[in-house]
Amino acid sequence: MHPILTKRLGLLVTLLLLTGCATNKETLLPHSSSTMLDVWDQETGGSATGGQSARLLLEARQQLRRPLPEQGSPIDGSAYTRTAQNEIYRQFHRLPNPDLVMYVFPHLAGTDPVPVPGYSTVFPLYQRVQYALPGERLEDY
Repeated sequence: MHPILTKRLGLLVTLLLLTGCATNKETLLPHSSSTMLDVWDQETGGSATGGQSARLLLEARQQLRRPLPEQGSPIDGSAYTRTAQNEIYRQFHRLPNPDLVMYVFPHLAGTDPVPVPGYSTVFPLYQRVQYALPGERLEDY
């Protein structure tokens, strides 16, 4: 870097630091006479049970709620109920983990170069066995 550019950059950084120190605490964080309870009441619209915010929250919750099933309609719980058949058959199927075959060419190894003949080795593609969630994979492997 050029010395003139370095001096100008240093002067700019110094001016920015001095400008940051010239601010007043009361300007940045004004102190008022309101308490935390006053702020809470103002933001929540009054008391904990009433107010506009509480009503809006209740309306939003009502929109998210699902309707209850009719009194006579049966609830199908067979997908998540434990039965003897579900216990016998796996719910969490193993995902495929293919074997990889690697051929190691003949080479010299060690500090005293010792010839090592070529050989093949087998190892799994993934380090750990992975399982699918129920219903994610239906095929058996």
